[in-house]
Amino acid sequence: MQNKNKAHDNILALIGNTPLVRLKNIVNGFKGTFYAKVEALNPGHSSKDRIALHIIEEAERQGILSKGDTIIETTSGNTGFSIAMVSIIKGYECILAVSSKSSQDKIDMLRAMGAKVYVCPAHVSADDPRSYYQVAKRLHEETKGSIYINQYFNELNTDAHYKSTGPEIWEQTNGEITHLVACSGTGGTISGTARYLKEQNPEIKIIGVDAFGSVLKKYHETGEFDSNEIYPYRIEGLGKNLIPSATDFEVIDEFIKVSDEESAHRAREISKTEGIFAGYTCGAVMQAVKQLHEQGVFDDKSNVVAIFPDHGSRYMSKIYSDEWMEAQGFLNDSTVEETPKVQVVR
Repeated sequence: MQNKNKAHDNILALIGNTPLVRLKNIVNGFKGTFYAKVEALNPGHSSKDRIALHIIEEAERQGILSKGDTIIETTSGNTGFSIAMVSIIKGYECILAVSSKSSQDKIDMLRAMGAKVYVCPAHVSADDPRSYYQVAKRLHEETKGSIYINQYFNELNTDAHYKSTGPEIWEQTNGEITHLVACSGTGGTISGTARYLKEQNPEIKIIGVDAFGSVLKKYHETGEFDSNEIYPYRIEGLGKNLIPSATDFEVIDEFIKVSDEESAHRAREISKTEGIFAGYTCGAVMQAVKQLHEQGVFDDKSNVVAIFPDHGSRYMSKIYSDEWMEAQGFLNDSTVEETPKVQVVR
């Protein structure tokens, strides 16, 4: 009898079950053991593959999405790419409202995946009709046979990580994880993962990473939405100028804020010390781990998992561009030679 081959039916079968990789060089001298959950090894190169597939398949199960319909979403880039990828396989049209803060690399990738892209100004209030939230809502109202994913206010965002990322980390660490450090944007990744882990062991510390210019940390600590916290920042997919219902603040023990500049340098450091080509938010998570180490949070028994959300290829025109880094004021005398120069042989 002929053996069946081991080919996958399509690219979507590769979503999830991403590896846990021990970090060594970048945490040299730190107390504890540190691991990265490398979400860039999803087929769409980010953790957002998980929610795109889960939410779309749930819509199919509920009968509210049929082949040929249109999927609309608000995105800083990664969710949009994942939705576009799933849409190709399942036969849907894809329209994306994207923040102007998103790298040109991300926008070009979305277009390459066949998505129709609307680029919206980043530094406007959430209720401004030009914001990507409002543009997506308008497009949904105007487009017959469409659904709006609305990841910021969709419980399925959190549920996807409760059912996948949390169990994977628990199994991969043999239940010995003591700290989870993860970025919070929509809050789905950290909330769903944390909810599962806390059910297994309530003593696990869940630390959310927020950006300066975002409202999440103060809201967690005070229950107040303080618009005075809001100002422009450069990190994509981290922090918010609104409070997403997909964020379960009850399962997060604390938030720590990181800066644009330090996060950019940490991403470049990850790539050069660990060989993991890290995205901007990976750098933000690593910067948070460094700050927590400096605060004495970890000890020799700590087993720390940091979720690395996406891939460095989406930031070639930003944090991996010396010209962009210099334009932001992120390169100085001690960092200007950080990236080797290209040598042209003539």
